[in-house]
Amino acid sequence: MARQVSYYFSLVSPWAYLGHGELGRIAAAHDVALDVRPVNLMELFGDTGGLPLPKRHPLRQAYRLVEMQRWRAARDVPLVLKPKHWPFDFKLADRAMLAAARLAPQEQTHVLIAFAFRAIWVEERNLADVETLAEVISAAGLDPETVLALARSPEVEVEHTTNFDRAKADGVFGSPSYVLDGEVFWGQDRLDMLESALASGRAPFTAPV
Repeated sequence: MARQVSYYFSLVSPWAYLGHGELGRIAAAHDVALDVRPVNLMELFGDTGGLPLPKRHPLRQAYRLVEMQRWRAARDVPLVLKPKHWPFDFKLADRAMLAAARLAPQEQTHVLIAFAFRAIWVEERNLADVETLAEVISAAGLDPETVLALARSPEVEVEHTTNFDRAKADGVFGSPSYVLDGEVFWGQDRLDMLESALASGRAPFTAPV
């Protein structure tokens, strides 16, 4: 049976975008099942002690932009540092990713998420706009009416809300986070450690009580 990694992220996260392609490579190389769990990053971050970007010290804000450039080069992917439509109301777009995970195979869901990330962080499109979101869904080979209807359904809305509690229960406090056997790997810069854990089959590390 394939091992499972819970994938907590939001489309508003540039770090999740930067790591998405590498996560896909790791999942394919190690036969990993990805449990896609979009989460309300703004609420989760604040609830666990993080500061939203505008409230951070200017030095921290500046360093974030430097790091984004470093990782853009390291991952060899395009990235607009300050996209035209960012931040945006991400809730429907995130729920659409969750709906797609219910409807499509893992590989196709991963492609859709990649297309959505690219739309935001490369093409500077507005995924709060329903027509734009539908175009991205269609480009990934899924029916936008079906996906969006499910994304708006009470069951998916509840699941998206529940992901907030599940994230905290799993020890997650930021996007992206990857959870393997209860061990949290926070940030796309920990993907090499996630792959090492998968390759070695070691027992998960836990915080001493």
